[in-house]
Amino acid sequence: MVDLHNITKQKINTVLESVCDPEIPVLSIMDMGIVRDVLFNDDEVEVLITPTYTGCPAMDMIAMQIRLALLENGYHKNKVTSILAPAWTTDWMTQAGKQKLKTYGIAAPDKKFELAEDGVECPQCNSTNTKLISEFGSTACKALYQCKDCKEPFDYFKCH
Repeated sequence: MVDLHNITKQKINTVLESVCDPEIPVLSIMDMGIVRDVLFNDDEVEVLITPTYTGCPAMDMIAMQIRLALLENGYHKNKVTSILAPAWTTDWMTQAGKQKLKTYGIAAPDKKFELAEDGVECPQCNSTNTKLISEFGSTACKALYQCKDCKEPFDYFKCH
């Protein structure tokens, strides 16, 4: 017997794959791992999301993009609920998402929860001859590094 709930959840997940992170447009919200669950309440679709940081300024935009994507795909009764627990972790990012980050020029998290002064792999030339410039990069969830070999600055997506 076919589980219609799972089929519908798969359809919603496919829709959510089209919603990009406004700060890192090469990543979908599914790549980021911020979608925690999809619930069905009678004829309403509810998407549960967790911010990468409490107070992340992108969350309102992401919620609006989710609602619009669902509307465009015929899910007229929908809501987005932000949940804070458990706290988001970079472990929730997909491997494909981490590779997209690197291709985009942002060093992916590497399971080290403390910022290294040096040794973060440069996404441009793959050198680990790098140095920390600032604990905060273009957004609060990233740190700024510079490669000593190719001289390029780059963001590093912080682990947490």
